[in-house]
Formats: sequence, structure tokens, C-alpha cells
Amino acid sequence: MGKKSNKTTTTYGNTTTKNPYATASTNNSGTTASLNSGTALDSVYNFVNKNMNSLLDEYLNPTLNSTTNQAKLNAYTTALNNETTKNLENNIINPLSNRNMIRSSQATDLYKNLSDTATNSLSSYINELLAESQENSASMLNNLLSAYMQGYNVISDMQQQSLATSKGNATTTSESNTGSGIGTAQLTNLIGNLAKILAG
Repeated sequence: MGKKSNKTTTTYGNTTTKNPYATASTNNSGTTASLNSGTALDSVYNFVNKNMNSLLDEYLNPTLNSTTNQAKLNAYTTALNNETTKNLENNIINPLSNRNMIRSSQATDLYKNLSDTATNSLSSYINELLAESQENSASMLNNLLSAYMQGYNVISDMQQQSLATSKGNATTTSESNTGSGIGTAQLTNLIGNLAKILAG
């Protein structure tokens, strides 16, 4: 009256798979993988995780305070001042002064016009610089995230390799058990007999 059942147990082999960038380990509890410490992909992974908030802020809110933008702005301002002063003196002030054709009020007006022109030029350059800064930040983010995803792909590949190797090393055991319970056919006959007894 017993019922026979077969139970199959698969035990994965303990496996460690490595490459220069990542290591994966598999046992019967599952697979884990990580980037090797100190490698380029590990450095990118840590940098992106640590700095993503500030990088996004730099992209969304470009500023003149960055080292690069300050250097560009200072260089442009110096060149602009030198060029405009030289042009004013050589092309306007000196020729008029040599002919005694300029009064101090006229010189003041000329310097004011020069100042306004320089201010407008500087303002336009600042707008261009901020737009360029945002484009540079976007390009940097794109490159960083591309390298970051390369690390993810390496980890994923290592996990698959480790799992495949572990499956290849797996062992399978079968157990046969005989239970003491009543089989389906026996139960059907018993119910039929009880029904006859109750009916008779």
C-alpha cells in the first residue's frame, strides 16, 4: 500500500572565476561577483557612485567658479582689455589729440562707449562659456556612464561564466522513498466498498 517517490538533489560545485577586472564565485547558495579593487573599472565605479550628485548639479547649473571656466574667463578678459584699450588709443584718441581736435568730454564719451562695448562682449562670452561648460559636462557624464556600464557588463559576464562552470562541476544524487500512505487506486476501491456497505 506504500507509494514510491524519487527525489533528485543537485549540488553545484564551488567555483571561482577571475579576469583582470572582476572575480565571481558560485556555490550551492548562489553566485556573487565584484570588480577587483584598484582596477580602472573599480575606480570608475567608485568615482561615479561618489560624485554623481555633484556632476549632475554641475551639468544642470553650470557656473563660472570652476577652475577651467575661471582660467578661460581671465584669459578672455585680459585679451579683451588689452585689445580694446590699444584700439581706442591708436585709432581714436591719438589721432584726434595730435590734431588738437578732442576735448575731455569727448574722450570721456569715447571711453564710455568702449566700456559698454567691452561689457557687452564680455557678457556674450560668459553666456557662450556657460553653454560650452554644460556641453562639456554632458560629454563627461556620457563617457563616465559608458565606462560604468562596461564594469556592469564585465560583472554580468563573470557571473555567467562562474555559474556555467559550477553547473559543469555539479553532482546529482537521487533518493527513493517508500511511503506508508494509500495509493489513489486503493483509495478508490476503499470508497467503493464503503459505499456498498452503507447502501446494503
